[in-house]
Amino acid sequence: MPYEPPPYLAELSLAQIAQAVAQRKLPPVEQWDPQSSGDSFMRIAEDGTWYHKGDPIRRQAMVRAFAGLLTRDDEGQHWLVTPFEKQSIEVEDAPFIAVDCVSKDGDLAFRINTDELVVAGPDNPLRVAGDPETPSIYLHVRRGCEARLNRSTYTQLAEIAIETGGDDWIVSSQGALFSLLE
Repeated sequence: MPYEPPPYLAELSLAQIAQAVAQRKLPPVEQWDPQSSGDSFMRIAEDGTWYHKGDPIRRQAMVRAFAGLLTRDDEGQHWLVTPFEKQSIEVEDAPFIAVDCVSKDGDLAFRINTDELVVAGPDNPLRVAGDPETPSIYLHVRRGCEARLNRSTYTQLAEIAIETGGDDWIVSSQGALFSLLE
């Protein structure tokens, strides 16, 4: 069965976005306790490109499959987890990139570079890092892993903040407030 990416966020209602998020089938990584560990020889570059042994992974289906196994521990180490083994993976910044953003019915929905949809809120907060000259905004995706907003998505979110809140640069989603200023 060929892969069908979800439609553009702007074309979806909040209910449709919520349904797409709920229908997402991810492996139950949290339930697995593998006894073996090692190195995956994989790296996720700052631009979101996945590499194995120095070569880019060109098949997006493989990236999506690996992304479903990704987790981050309390020390900040990223892992690919299966029922039998967990393997470390180097992540230069964030494992995901938020590539689109839309405000629907007062909530903020994001598409990440693996075509997953994430609605910001208490379970998926926004976090500001960096400095005033080069700020970065991150969205919690799952299992400690975040998506860094790319430049165009950052701009979309800034426009939403200005439209909805004026000069205070605060946005809200699912009842949570997020400042876009550090």
